Amino acid sequence: MSTLTGAPAPARPPLDPHRVLPLLSSLQVTLIFTLAAIAVPLPEIGRHFALGRDQLILLSAAYGLTFAGLLLFGGRIADRYGGRRALVGGLWLFAVASAAAPLSPTYDALLAARFAQGAGAAVVAPAAMAVLRALHPEPAAFRRAMATWGGLSVLGATAGNLLSGVISALLSWRWALAVPGLVAVVALALAPRLLPAGSGPPLSNGPRRPGGLDVPGAVLATGGLVAVSHGLVLTDAWSWGSARVLGPLAAGAVLLALFLVVERRAREPLLPPGFLRDRRRGFGLTATALTAAGTSTVFILFSLFLQEERGWSALRTSAAFLPFAAALIVSGRAAGPLVRRCGPGAVTGGGLALGAAGLGLLALSGLDPGIPYAVGLLPGFLLLAAGAAASFAGSAVLATERVPVERTGLAGGVHNTAMETGPTVVFAVLLSLGSDPVSLAAAAGLFAVTAAVTRPASRT
Repeated sequence: MSTLTGAPAPARPPLDPHRVLPLLSSLQVTLIFTLAAIAVPLPEIGRHFALGRDQLILLSAAYGLTFAGLLLFGGRIADRYGGRRALVGGLWLFAVASAAAPLSPTYDALLAARFAQGAGAAVVAPAAMAVLRALHPEPAAFRRAMATWGGLSVLGATAGNLLSGVISALLSWRWALAVPGLVAVVALALAPRLLPAGSGPPLSNGPRRPGGLDVPGAVLATGGLVAVSHGLVLTDAWSWGSARVLGPLAAGAVLLALFLVVERRAREPLLPPGFLRDRRRGFGLTATALTAAGTSTVFILFSLFLQEERGWSALRTSAAFLPFAAALIVSGRAAGPLVRRCGPGAVTGGGLALGAAGLGLLALSGLDPGIPYAVGLLPGFLLLAAGAAASFAGSAVLATERVPVERTGLAGGVHNTAMETGPTVVFAVLLSLGSDPVSLAAAAGLFAVTAAVTRPASRT
């Protein structure tokens, strides 16, 4: 191709995966770290601002509500304007909100910062996947990359639980909330060098698709997901039959129904009809949501159990998850080669089966204060970590590998939506069962059933 003067146009410099991939991976880990970082220091934050239970619940859920609610729209932004532009724009919002969070003088300011963080994250996550696709345009290479990418989220959640407790104990909860902002500032400083304007394939830079964004669909989808998630979160403090729960659930259901109607008529729908009909993609998203829900349930239940029932400090509670993190890292490194050798369906099913065994062990003895940690918790933690790493690796491939290049951002948005909404929905249902051991046993059953149907269904 030549310019108007007849001179040949300068070639696009190729993106360097060895330099860009660490940046993208760090961002993905940080986005999930931010979700989990508030869990351990939440009681201290509540005492600092004199918060009631309802306020604590909303503060804990605020980031996840906007993150999950805006992910579909964030995915379409990445597809419409290019992964690079969306990534940098989302990073600016995430960085500013992350800087405001630890400096918040009041509860309302902190709550607003957490909502804004989630909005920025909803753009960064699918944009990062769009750039990842640009780095690995060949289907086989992208499959290998997604097998590794799938485990980054649970690693971020584990790091959030570990580091937030350590930092809060040694410094303060404000320093724990400052970590995402520091990472975002570094990423913004590196982005112009690693992702310069005009570099790499078109997916990483500049508008690719004609037409406008589906703003009505985005408003309805975001409002519906936020309302439903908010209603489910409130089941921790209110009964399922209360107006505080039924009101948001009903409003969310109406908004989501309207969203489906609007999408059928939209010229550029936010979620194209038929996108979720692929059976492999459906089972991949189901496994992603369920694995995220199972690990989140364990983090929350045992963080509270160790501090409230056993009287452990936040620092000691964080240390209890160190073996989980170690097993996760080791298993994650093995999961990618296993996906290439055995296929994503087999690895996802095997991971869910291992996770079911871990959850079953935790249900039997993990919540007994009289059983030592090494006997009651450690075996279940190790099995669940190994299973989660395998399940996330395989399900990430199932959920994204048949997606056209121009819809990579959408795929990233849908995949992350499953990861964010899964814990909210499943955890609320599990808590309604009445006791923590029953909740864990039910989660083990869900893992086992999904493992049984994932492998054969994923072959189609």
